[in-house]
Amino acid sequence: MKPRANKSAKSSKPLTGTWHRMRRSVRELSGDNSGLAAVEFAMIVPLMLVLFFGRVEFSSATVMARTLSDLTSQNISVTDTQLANFRNAGAGIMTPYDATPIKSTITELFVDPTTKVARVQWSKGDAPRGAGSTVAIPAALQVGGTYLIYSEVSYKYVPSIGYVMTKAGIDMSDFNYTRPRQSLCVMYNTAVCTTT
Repeated sequence: MKPRANKSAKSSKPLTGTWHRMRRSVRELSGDNSGLAAVEFAMIVPLMLVLFFGRVEFSSATVMARTLSDLTSQNISVTDTQLANFRNAGAGIMTPYDATPIKSTITELFVDPTTKVARVQWSKGDAPRGAGSTVAIPAALQVGGTYLIYSEVSYKYVPSIGYVMTKAGIDMSDFNYTRPRQSLCVMYNTAVCTTT
């Protein structure tokens, strides 16, 4: 008759061999990082895309404000029709988004030579400023006796996909200053540049 201990020794050998193979595989896998770049890329790409497209969408108001002041500053004088066309061109920048919630205003400011306070010469748009009212401007632009074209844009941005932001939307606004390029000022309903 054969002893029983032999049988149990035989059955533990395959289990021990499997255990050694598993430990060896784990050691080999821990040193293998060949797919690491692909995993990192898959984790980072969604965040990068959200940041990229968010930046593109949020910069629309900034580009529109710059466009309004730039188009106005390239003229010696402007009419109501030209100012309406400038605002329409600015609204075109918002394509493919709905342009109806856009509010824009174009204003010419004169910086008083003595006080360096910027006063409104004329203003046209959705929220025109009163003639003679003051506008706070940066210290770098407070050059007495000069004019500035000041454009303001506000827009209620409602994202088409509300996963990142609220579906109610975000109020965005921006403004831009540009100096007249062709003359001392851009005239509107006046024959000369006023200094008062």
